[in-house]
Amino acid sequence: MNKRTFIIVDTHNLFHRAKYSTRGDVDMKIGMAFHIMFMSLRKMWKQFEGTHILFANEGRSWRYDANSAYKANRKVARVAKSIPEQEEDEIMFEALNDLVAYLDTKTNSSLIQCPVAEADDVIALWCQSHPDDDHIIISSDSDFVQLLDDNVSIYDGVMERLLKKDGVYDKNGKKVEFIIKSDSKIKTGAINPNFFHERDDWMKYSLFIKCIRGDKSDNVFPAYPGARLKGTKNKIGINEAYDDRESQGWDYNNFMLQKWVDIDGKEVRVKDKYDANKLLIDLTRIPRDVQEAVIESIVEGTTRDPIPQVGVHFLKFCAKWDLQKLSQYPNDFAQMLNAKYDSTGV
Repeated sequence: MNKRTFIIVDTHNLFHRAKYSTRGDVDMKIGMAFHIMFMSLRKMWKQFEGTHILFANEGRSWRYDANSAYKANRKVARVAKSIPEQEEDEIMFEALNDLVAYLDTKTNSSLIQCPVAEADDVIALWCQSHPDDDHIIISSDSDFVQLLDDNVSIYDGVMERLLKKDGVYDKNGKKVEFIIKSDSKIKTGAINPNFFHERDDWMKYSLFIKCIRGDKSDNVFPAYPGARLKGTKNKIGINEAYDDRESQGWDYNNFMLQKWVDIDGKEVRVKDKYDANKLLIDLTRIPRDVQEAVIESIVEGTTRDPIPQVGVHFLKFCAKWDLQKLSQYPNDFAQMLNAKYDSTGV
């Protein structure tokens, strides 16, 4: 079986992150979001000689049932917005829904949406269910760093950088220095073709930090509030606990068995909260029933009748949204969007 190269789009993430990359009215933001999304696709398709495109869509996450506080902050933030901001959001969502409908009914790409899972789950399980193929994830979500492997890379179309197992590359394909910040995010530096992170497993290290720090954007609270990245003479830090995690010796246990009191006056053990956060963040911890539902959605999304005249439909979509620059490359986009999923890999 020949190795396939899947270009995987985190649809909602890329669209909504792209809209913040420009200023102007809502029409300009929609146009820029579509531009960044499709041009990112075109770049990755050409660079990695793609064979099929997958668009991962959002369903209702099982994590809401696992933790009632999960993403509750986003509902509060939406309600707090002004009327003009809420109206703009509504228009943006209508544009996104139109994009999803177009991709689903007018292209031969795979649009996968599972009723009980997020796009993150779909992407993780797609990669796991195609272990012999290459995967290029297009997203700016740092959660996907944990998936980096010999056959999984990430392209951030907003920052225009490519993350691979061996490091980070800028928009020109130049290797750059980088650090893992105390919030688990990646900060890039100068071009350095000889740079390698001090930790070979830096992607796992980033995941460990995130499970300790929590994820403010998703309303996942810290497992150890105030913990230092690097410990002191009298207190173990995150780094020391991580380095000792395999043997689970003094540093790991001293760190994980610490206790603190939350805002409700309840005593919390770091290890317990870490495990709870890991369930929400670690994409290898997806419950079995959710895994089965996602795989079923993948099968359904990749076994459908072919769509004719994909190139014509693309030009109509460009005309509808006044995407003049994208319409200059009809053959490139028609080729990508017409590439069917081949279950045989031949």
